[in-house]
Amino acid sequence: MIKCLAVDDEPLALQQLVTYIEKVPFLELAGKASNALEARAFLQQETVDALFCDINMPDLNGMDFVKSLAAPPMIVFTTAYADYAVEGFRVNAVDYLLKPFGLDEFRRAANRLKERMTLQSPIPPMGDSTTSSVGESQKGSLYVKSDYRVVRIDISKIRYVEAMSEYLRIHVEGESKPITTLLSMKKLEERLPDTFMRIHRSYIVNLQQIQEVNKNRIILDKDTFLPIGDMYREAFQHYLDKRFIGR
Repeated sequence: MIKCLAVDDEPLALQQLVTYIEKVPFLELAGKASNALEARAFLQQETVDALFCDINMPDLNGMDFVKSLAAPPMIVFTTAYADYAVEGFRVNAVDYLLKPFGLDEFRRAANRLKERMTLQSPIPPMGDSTTSSVGESQKGSLYVKSDYRVVRIDISKIRYVEAMSEYLRIHVEGESKPITTLLSMKKLEERLPDTFMRIHRSYIVNLQQIQEVNKNRIILDKDTFLPIGDMYREAFQHYLDKRFIGR
């Protein structure tokens, strides 16, 4: 069961959340609150797995409330304003329900909670080598958050990774577009095996995907050229020298 707290300052909207939670077999209503301060007081006494939280509330809005939590549960935001979606992504929300929403939409959000919880349950802290970690490097896969979903990626199929401000674009073989996730290059780099190398401030490349090296750039195919940064050139040259056959 997923223990839930429902938070909304509108009585009818709060009752709708309560009713919908009670209609989903794997959700359990742990409590309800009519504002963020009341919700904070509840969480100081009780632990929940998920929070269905309105954003536009008096005194303290739902977004700032979630940001203030030291260890927030899984979050599903509810709001009448679509422009909060990107900010919701930044705080790692599982889903975003745009009011007015129906039971089918709510159930989809609940299923995403269930998927996230299933993925999180067997995952030990970083550094635990007895079973798979978040990266699951030994098993050849990792999980990332992308567009309110948790996506499994086969590490061997990653061609290269591109940094864009706070986001990463992971280019995967066979995918028509890259997987975008809110993550740092350093954190991903720590999870990738030694078949990957940082070649630029903004690029990590799968060394097994390299077709050609031409001066200061790496060629993966006729349309994909990656620059080699000054800070990374020596390490990359060392990699080439160890494998170079010829004069």
